[in-house]
Amino acid sequence: MSFMRGTLLSKTRKLVNGLAIAKPVWLKAMEQFNGFNPPPARVFAWRVLELKGEGIRDEEAIAIADMEYKAEKRAKKKAYVSLKQIARLQGKKPPPNPYPSAIKEIQAEEKKFIHERFTNPKILEIVEKMKQERAASIQERAKMRR
Repeated sequence: MSFMRGTLLSKTRKLVNGLAIAKPVWLKAMEQFNGFNPPPARVFAWRVLELKGEGIRDEEAIAIADMEYKAEKRAKKKAYVSLKQIARLQGKKPPPNPYPSAIKEIQAEEKKFIHERFTNPKILEIVEKMKQERAASIQERAKMRR
């Protein structure tokens, strides 16, 4: 038995994307089953560990993995820009950005909580109590200074 790096699914996906082999019937079902995309930090760490396993020093492994990550991110951005241009030429709505910035993702997640802050009666009640307590403490300080 030969040693093969990576899973059968990842190897098959690479061969299909590279047009080296025809798409097997089972590939689509396996991709849906194995649809987990690890976060970029985990992918970066895996790549660093893989390079260290090949005997490369820590600093060089981190630099190489960082360079590869930035190149991949640039390529994804260019691909998205191309998709947007094609959609505009066809008169269609551009697809949503599949690679939004981390800040925008976090802001989208927090948007509902921000809205809730101004509409939830319980939170408004707590805010009102805090304002009253603060006003009382300011008045006490003013009395102490006299």
